[in-house]
Amino acid sequence: MEVDTQHYDDIIIGGGKAGKTLAPALVADGHKTALVERSLNMIGGGCINIACIPTKTMVASASVANTVRNSAAYGVKANTPIVNLAEVIQRKRSVVQSAREMNLHNLETALDNNLIIGEARFVAPKMIAVTTEGNTRVLTAERLFINTGTRPLIPSIPGLAEVEFLTSESIMELEHLPEHLIVLGSGYIGLEFAQMFRRFGSGVTVIGQSEQILSQQDSDTALPAAMRYIIKAESYARRGARRKTVLHNSGKRCIAIAVQTLLEQDGIEFLLKAKVLRVDPTGNETILQIQVGDREITLQGSHLLVAVGRAPNTESLNLAAAGVATDTRGFIQVNDRLETNIPGIWALGDINGGPQYTHISLDDYRIIKANLIHGGNRSIRDRLVPSCLFIDPELAHVGLTETEAQQQGYAIRVAKVDASAVPRAENTR
Repeated sequence: MEVDTQHYDDIIIGGGKAGKTLAPALVADGHKTALVERSLNMIGGGCINIACIPTKTMVASASVANTVRNSAAYGVKANTPIVNLAEVIQRKRSVVQSAREMNLHNLETALDNNLIIGEARFVAPKMIAVTTEGNTRVLTAERLFINTGTRPLIPSIPGLAEVEFLTSESIMELEHLPEHLIVLGSGYIGLEFAQMFRRFGSGVTVIGQSEQILSQQDSDTALPAAMRYIIKAESYARRGARRKTVLHNSGKRCIAIAVQTLLEQDGIEFLLKAKVLRVDPTGNETILQIQVGDREITLQGSHLLVAVGRAPNTESLNLAAAGVATDTRGFIQVNDRLETNIPGIWALGDINGGPQYTHISLDDYRIIKANLIHGGNRSIRDRLVPSCLFIDPELAHVGLTETEAQQQGYAIRVAKVDASAVPRAENTR
């Protein structure tokens, strides 16, 4: 059967931050542009639907619960908070729905009928087939931009497939508080959910493979040499010899330990340098057999959250038909200008294996716009990447870490300030 083929100047696959921002810019520049998004529930991308916006909405609810629980310290008497998780989730859904509708309106206004809801796969380097509601459309373009994002990574652990476990997406649809939440993963995602649910009232245990949390960071947790916010640090009163000692030991005192201590004060327990050997169901509980050092322990919880990273959404794209190269994890390989190995195809946002932040995806858009619309020569070289862990208080950094600066031959100075020396921090803690 002959299939009708539609031709465009540009096709964007995936409507994350880069894709949804790039599409109107291309249209405004006179390009016939199509944006293909696999689901109406993902309009606007991962940030507003399954990541930044919903998680921070729930973080805000957890913060309120924590403030009420500790209100007596501020001279305010309040009853012990009762967290209705179903209402927390409904509030989250409302916030997400509002953002999604706004994004849908913006895209429909810019693209008209060229916003296509369906699953895209390559059939040739400049040709894709889009399946939507049982029908298939074939689209071709001079240029294609892949912005399909990532999904929760599920590790290969014996027994895991036989139990009901949560991911960073499904945990935000729970309507009843876990009695004991086990968090597998001690990185950014795991720690944010750990503190959130602890403040909602769940017991929480975090399991990490490395000997410290935030293991992908420096020994000083990637806080920049030039600018840092210290949650808790050793204080010093005078310069001279004492200052030299602090500088000498700065790489040894791990800010990750300060973060862990902070979370332990919230009542979160940690099992580090741990390997999960097996997962088994038992009634309504989940049992984990764990190797910790030279001993095996058994840990039982009501819910298991798997938060060990993100995997690229490339498997359904049939990239082999286009000849687009990926790395061993499935992320699309790009150069400094975000170009793949196939001329006329770019990869933007999380899918290209770079830092997985919304602002990076937005900057990817800026690079494409500058180069293709304005004739510039922008690249990802030397861009500063701000990062934040949204626990309370937040941990943020930007620029080189101490280790990176030293490896690149910079002479660095380290300044540390005890948070207790900051009057506002002391008065609001």
